[in-house]
Amino acid sequence: MYAEVHHVEQLSPDLLRVVLTGGTLSQFEGSSATDAYIKARFLPEGSPVNVPFEAEDLVGVADEFRPRPRRFTIREWDAHRQLLSIDFVVHGDHGFAGSWAQRAQPGDRLQFDGPGGSYRPADEVDWHLLVGDESALGAVGASLQSLSPDAHAVVFAIVDEPGCEIDLPSAGRVVTHWLYRSESDDSETWVADAVASTDFPEGTFDVFVHGEAAEVRAVKRHLDVDRGIDLSGASISPYWRRQHTDEEWRKVKRQWMASQG
Repeated sequence: MYAEVHHVEQLSPDLLRVVLTGGTLSQFEGSSATDAYIKARFLPEGSPVNVPFEAEDLVGVADEFRPRPRRFTIREWDAHRQLLSIDFVVHGDHGFAGSWAQRAQPGDRLQFDGPGGSYRPADEVDWHLLVGDESALGAVGASLQSLSPDAHAVVFAIVDEPGCEIDLPSAGRVVTHWLYRSESDDSETWVADAVASTDFPEGTFDVFVHGEAAEVRAVKRHLDVDRGIDLSGASISPYWRRQHTDEEWRKVKRQWMASQG
């Protein structure tokens, strides 16, 4: 499946929203999951491969020009208008996905599979806890947008510094704590410390924690050990790891997660 860039929006200094349309989106089936994602295949700059491509089109293509698969959360799927919105974290020329998003122009094509996904705020709980950095704000935003007016959520949103916040609209009652790396002590536990210092609402809640690996691990440990929360049904995932490129993290992620128990 593939689609073309409709337009690009600058959400914050380091977040871009790429809105896709056309291509084969008429065949796209949306998901009820608010962490729904596509598996996109980004072509390195200068690649001789053109979208759409098949497996046989990659025969003989040098590794440096072959597609790089990456998972990206669907921020919104507008089935009526056939528009698919994906948010990208951008850091200059680092990474294939972010650099593609920065270069993206209307008409550029992106090939992908999907959607996958498994989380959606549960109806049967009293409130929802969501913790995520820029890599997870698409899923956080989609989750908040799905809430009914009588739903309640507490959000810890991590960004680089003041001025990097984005709109997270919701019909529900949402308390958002913006956490800034520029004001942190640069420890692995600073996000968990912020969560720990907050009084939780009464009642049952579900858990969504996604972002940098060490920070996610610390939040998970706090919820498990300090608060005694049953995390068997929680959605917890390390999207990236500090001091690792995307490729390096992909190679060790499975082993790292297994080692965490």
